[in-house]
Amino acid sequence: MALLAAPRAALAREPAVVRVRFVTAAGSFIVALDTRRAPATAANFLAYVDDERFDGTTFYRAARSKRLPGTGFVQGGIRTDARRILPPFPLETTAKTGLRHVDGAISMARGATAAAAGGNFFICIGAAPHMDARPGFQGYAVFGKVIAGMPVLKRILAVPTGGGFDSMKGQMIMKPIPIVRAVRMDGQKRPTGRPRPWLLLRRR
Repeated sequence: MALLAAPRAALAREPAVVRVRFVTAAGSFIVALDTRRAPATAANFLAYVDDERFDGTTFYRAARSKRLPGTGFVQGGIRTDARRILPPFPLETTAKTGLRHVDGAISMARGATAAAAGGNFFICIGAAPHMDARPGFQGYAVFGKVIAGMPVLKRILAVPTGGGFDSMKGQMIMKPIPIVRAVRMDGQKRPTGRPRPWLLLRRR
């Protein structure tokens, strides 16, 4: 938790909106992070971006709606790579932030517990109000929105999928889409200073 104290404190000096450009093998897109309404989630995400922890990861899941063709969500990030992960942080639900899972929303993927979000995220193609918080369901943490490049994400949503199990059954991208790099476009880059052991393998 102390790991992200510096990035969170620095959010007072961040612009209200911080844009991040993703370059992938399928093309580029830009997300705008809401650092005011979702400060902890935006700080976590920017820590991954500024540390270059997303560089060399993939989009690995494409969940297509059977009811509304052409909609769903794509998921990317570090998966279970322990070398890249940063400590978890409290869940900022949509009930707390007022943000919603609208078309183009970027939100944190998480496990069963509220503090299980970290280095994986998903982007909605089409609205997904069922992912918002409601009585008896904490939902997920929206922290921004795609502002350019939605056609790229729609292409990723359409790629062949299979495998997986339980809620991910049939949704794993057969040939994961590489994330070449993720770079902030606003404010000052603030790396955490933590070790980056995954880079050692690249240098060999």
